[in-house]
Amino acid sequence: MTGRTGAAVPAPATPAGAGGTRAPGTMAALRFEAPHRVVLARVPRPAPPGPDTVTVRTSLVGLCGTDLELLHGTAAYLLDGRARYPLVPGHEWCGTVAEVGGAVTEFVPGDRVVGHTMVHCGLCRMCRCGSRPLCERLTEVGLYGRPGAAAEYVTLPERSLSRIPGHVSDRAAVLVEPAVTVVAGLERARCGLGDRVAVLGTGTMGLLAVQLAARLGESVDAVGIDPAGRRLALRCGARRALSPEQARAEGPGRYSLAVEAAGATEAFALGLDLLEPGGRLAVIGVAGRPCPDFSPGQLALRGLEVIGVRHGLDHYDRTLRLFGDGVLTAGPLIAAVLPPSAGPAAFRLLAGGRSGPPKVLLDFGGAGRPATTPPATATATAVTPAIPSPATEGDFA
Repeated sequence: MTGRTGAAVPAPATPAGAGGTRAPGTMAALRFEAPHRVVLARVPRPAPPGPDTVTVRTSLVGLCGTDLELLHGTAAYLLDGRARYPLVPGHEWCGTVAEVGGAVTEFVPGDRVVGHTMVHCGLCRMCRCGSRPLCERLTEVGLYGRPGAAAEYVTLPERSLSRIPGHVSDRAAVLVEPAVTVVAGLERARCGLGDRVAVLGTGTMGLLAVQLAARLGESVDAVGIDPAGRRLALRCGARRALSPEQARAEGPGRYSLAVEAAGATEAFALGLDLLEPGGRLAVIGVAGRPCPDFSPGQLALRGLEVIGVRHGLDHYDRTLRLFGDGVLTAGPLIAAVLPPSAGPAAFRLLAGGRSGPPKVLLDFGGAGRPATTPPATATATAVTPAIPSPATEGDFA
């Protein structure tokens, strides 16, 4: 079978196609059973797609700090009741179309796609006024309201998929989900040729922000506590890579734009301090604690602008093009690609603290992509002991 690009793709495991039917069955999925317990389980396969929905055979799934919070039981989605155990995670993913509903017009079996995390209703007041990430009936794949893609198959509405260009690899496509928020953040912050940019955090989103700011701004400096992360930031286009102490020692007011990508209150406070009068702070990280050092009065007295960015739902196709054009690149960010059976070991790797390349991927497709050799514990099926507190998306914790 070939997709629209003509590239060969694996055939679906069962007969599929527009209007086709198949017998129900089970599939492999990574599942959080309870706090600190993750298993590779057999779960029901999705039902045949409805008229406007698409079933996708998952290829790669990226793991991030939000998944760790779900595993630990500390995620906001669990605390406020939107999510509950057991749950299948996976909101950063790509795959190949396996089945399409009868009314689907944009995709055919064999198309490679990226799934959107946020699934909007299209009908509420927010959707109608163009604010789809603020949809009043929003659900999010692998977070709340919808099963995640850490499974062999996942089903989504046609409107919540983007086709992957033929020259964009799966390893790049799986990073589109975190990258769309970076793209939205720099666009909303009006990053331009005269901007001196500071990116706080050298996790996935921080390194992507460095790459994009290096193309859009006059210069970009990275700030982080991990020496290996700072070295990666230099590879990604940073002019300089500083520790928080070095950044503070140089004094305030040196940047027109700061990007808080660490998800840490310390990074938020430092970002404000680094701004010149009239500067902008784009907040793309999600800090879980109040910021005791924040004085609202400085926003007025220094004319600062704080821009909160929930997601980049409108930027999936554009971000895919940025990867295709080489503006964004995945290679320096990927630490390991492991099989689903190594899922518990992958979470132990993330929870134990990261240094260097921040992204761990799970390969559900097994379509001949090179993978690193998993650790000896990769065959474990559960993580039952208490796990250390998860690292933030960046590295200011």
